[in-house]
Parts: sequence; C-alpha cells; structure tokens
Amino acid sequence: MKNKKKRVEISEEVNIVEAASEAMIFAQIAGFTRVGQHMVATAVSELARNIYLYAMKGEVTIRVLERKTNKGIQIVAEDNGPGIADIGAAMKEHFSTSDGLGLGLPGVKRLMDEFRIDTKPGVGTKITVRKWV
Repeated sequence: MKNKKKRVEISEEVNIVEAASEAMIFAQIAGFTRVGQHMVATAVSELARNIYLYAMKGEVTIRVLERKTNKGIQIVAEDNGPGIADIGAAMKEHFSTSDGLGLGLPGVKRLMDEFRIDTKPGVGTKITVRKWV
C-alpha cells in the first residue's frame, strides 16, 4: 500500500462500519493475524461509536507504524464534542452515560498495547491507541 494512512470522517452511523473495515485492512497490511485484525477493528468500532454518540462528528485516522524490527497500527480518534468530564469514571468497567454496557473505553484499552486520552470539557477529545504485531 503506497499510502499507509487513512482518515475516515465520522458523522453517520455507517461511518463506524467504514472505520472498522479500514482498520481491518490496515491491520492485515501491518501483518496482524486474523484475531489481531479483529481486535483492532473492534477497538476502532468502539472509538468511532463514541464519536458518533457523544460528539456527533469527528474523525478516525488509521496508519501503519514501522519500527526497526516491528510493525503496528496507530488509531487516532478525534472530535470537537463535549469532552470527557471524568476520565477516571469513563475508564471504569460498566460506566456509561448512554445507557450502554460501559465497556467501550476500558475495552479499547484492553485490546490495544498503548492508550492515551487527551480531553477538555467543551473542547473535545483525542484518543490515540497503538497495537504492535
């Protein structure tokens, strides 16, 4: 793949599936097993769904990472939504502000190797995750 980066705008529910599908393709290119590809796609689906539910629009950027002896994938999910008022609560199992199961962010953190949240109430949220082959 010549361009090892893809940006998916999230503004409709169908974009969640599009982002997860692109993540699956990029994970395959990076050399992940089928299980690893599904783990990455699941994490992206959760991140994109959060954008759609809480910010209504944003973007997911997917790119293949290359280190000297290792490949991986990086996902950046960004929005200009309301931000996360209480990161500690949002990272607890079964916490949800949308009557969901509350597995989203903690689940993403478990699926990926690296996880970082930058958020400011009223400004937006940027979540960066990485997984290595």
